[in-house]
Amino acid sequence: MREDKKILNLIGLATKAGKAPSGEFSTEKAVKEGKAAMVIVSEEASENTKKMFRNMCTYYEVPLYYFGKKEELGRAMGKEMRASLAIVDGGFAGALEKLMNDNGGSEYES
Repeated sequence: MREDKKILNLIGLATKAGKAPSGEFSTEKAVKEGKAAMVIVSEEASENTKKMFRNMCTYYEVPLYYFGKKEELGRAMGKEMRASLAIVDGGFAGALEKLMNDNGGSEYES
């Protein structure tokens, strides 16, 4: 469980640094503009949302992870519930990917 906390803290830091656009529209925009270094989708997201991001991230070759509950992600970002977010900074993305891989977060594309 400690790793989860580290991941959420890192998401919070990325948000404060302005490196984590969130919500379906902003996440999609970051991926399509080639800015997203990775995408995180809540484990609670709808199958449609998961499928949309899985297809998009595969096409644009952006690593995709399923992690956390919508409420956890939102709280980490100081916002309402969030089903998706992009990390647009390589440093944050690298650190998050390492934690996710150590934590067994489910990844689809890299």
